[in-house]
Amino acid sequence: MTPFGRSKITDSTAPCANGCHLNRRSLLSFGAGAVVAATGLRPARAQDYPARPVQVLVPFAGGSASDVVTRILLNRMSTSLGQAFVVDNRPGAGGNIGTAAAAHASPDGYTLLMSTSGPLVANKSLYKDLPYDPLKDLAPIGLFATLPNVIVINSKLPPKSLAELIDYAKAHPRELNYGTVGIGSSQHLAAAYFEQLTGAELTHVPYRNIAAYTPDFIAGQVPLGFQLLPNVLGLIKSGDARPLAVANDKRMTALPDVPTAAEAGLKNYESAAWLALLAPANTEKAVVERLYKAMVEAVNDPKVRALFVEQGAEPLVMDPQGLKDFMASEAAKWARIIKKIGIEPL
Repeated sequence: MTPFGRSKITDSTAPCANGCHLNRRSLLSFGAGAVVAATGLRPARAQDYPARPVQVLVPFAGGSASDVVTRILLNRMSTSLGQAFVVDNRPGAGGNIGTAAAAHASPDGYTLLMSTSGPLVANKSLYKDLPYDPLKDLAPIGLFATLPNVIVINSKLPPKSLAELIDYAKAHPRELNYGTVGIGSSQHLAAAYFEQLTGAELTHVPYRNIAAYTPDFIAGQVPLGFQLLPNVLGLIKSGDARPLAVANDKRMTALPDVPTAAEAGLKNYESAAWLALLAPANTEKAVVERLYKAMVEAVNDPKVRALFVEQGAEPLVMDPQGLKDFMASEAAKWARIIKKIGIEPL
């Protein structure tokens, strides 16, 4: 039994070993008990919707920050819609693999996508041949959460503050390795933006999934991160990681003692991932609207909001048109930043 009712477990995602508060049973339950079938059925059969479980592609590994928060949302949506949402994790290529699979799926409402700022906006500037067009090949359902990046460092290293980290990085150019879940991820862009503002030179170490990054962080091989809180919460609690600042305009509820970057002396440094639900282009409008309504109900549920905050996510609702406009503006913004940073497209 999940916090919102019974959910059929239908996938086999690995446990969250990155500081998430969910145990394996809860994590799997969130995956299977989550997304209701949005179908492209004709109006004559609308009363049958949803008729079967819906597959939700997540282009990141199970247990990652985006995966965990998505499962919380989908579990609540399944209660509203009366069907299971089956999470299918398809990581790789900075989120492009899973996002492309959803973009080219049948627009029948039974394949949906949870994707993020990387695959939906930044990757247009980071990859020469993106196998999908986020604005043309996907139908936005809604944005439901943001996750600010947290600057963390291995606690065995000297820096105790953000200012000390900047000085240390400048004194040891390219010696500090930082880990991400891939090029174009919010972690990567947060680090690149940090380098641009501070003049520090760091070394990027991309991983296929966040679970592989954790032991290297603890061992000191990749001792720096611009991570989402669920990815490093366990490391912070164990004392292996020292949080230095939050890349947000206000402190996080889950980390009230950690200053914002501005408070720590680095102004104009804000970076966050945001999470959105989408469907293949040409999915029926009625299906999109029903899914959006269920998403809003979930985000407004106090239990869901509390779980989001617990995982370092800020609940936020943006409707389909708002999300489409936001994606376009974010793509333009990060295109300018990426060009200025000098990242060459792959």
